[in-house]
Amino acid sequence: MIAKLLLQNTIVVVGMGALLFAAAGSLDWPGAWVMLIVSAILGPACGLWLAKTDPALLAERMRPKFQADQPAADKIFMLIFVAALLLWLVAIGLDRRADASDVPLLLQALGLAMFLLSIAFIMWVFRENSFAAPVVKVQAARHQRVISSGPYAFVRHPMYSAVMLYFIGIPLLLGSWWGVAFAPVFAVLFAIRARIEERALIEGLPGYADYAARVRYRLVPGIW
Repeated sequence: MIAKLLLQNTIVVVGMGALLFAAAGSLDWPGAWVMLIVSAILGPACGLWLAKTDPALLAERMRPKFQADQPAADKIFMLIFVAALLLWLVAIGLDRRADASDVPLLLQALGLAMFLLSIAFIMWVFRENSFAAPVVKVQAARHQRVISSGPYAFVRHPMYSAVMLYFIGIPLLLGSWWGVAFAPVFAVLFAIRARIEERALIEGLPGYADYAARVRYRLVPGIW
């Protein structure tokens, strides 16, 4: 499983780098190198932590992103999300090629901080929720139960909240206003994904409807 983790992380980091640098037409991009190096370090480090503390969750996270017991709506979501992700990376690279954005160094540093905060937030989610699968499904074989502790006491989908920090922080780090402009697209996609997930959980997970009635907000406390 560790070998698979390292291979998957390498493929993701190399693939992101290839898209960014190919679209930018240059390797002279300090922000991109910082992002890729941090990703290459933190990806395996977080995975190794999961392997030690919750190997069942790590195994679940490494399963395919399209599964037989996954709702059809979630499969469609995953296709759209992957397409949006690829367009986002290419747009950031093209922004760099055109030298269209002038993001101050202070905001780039803020982007790095948001990137690191998103990773920390995601790890908090993993610590609280051993059922944080990458696809929508009820994990009956693992005796899934409702999680209401940690970040789940404040919002019903803290993973999506954490990932939104990533999708704002990364383009700031890379110095791309074009990338930041994609943030509303991802926010809408995660809002749709949250509703898909909630339908599945209300139908198949005892106690989730009561939890949803108790914790009002999905992604941002006090807002939505």
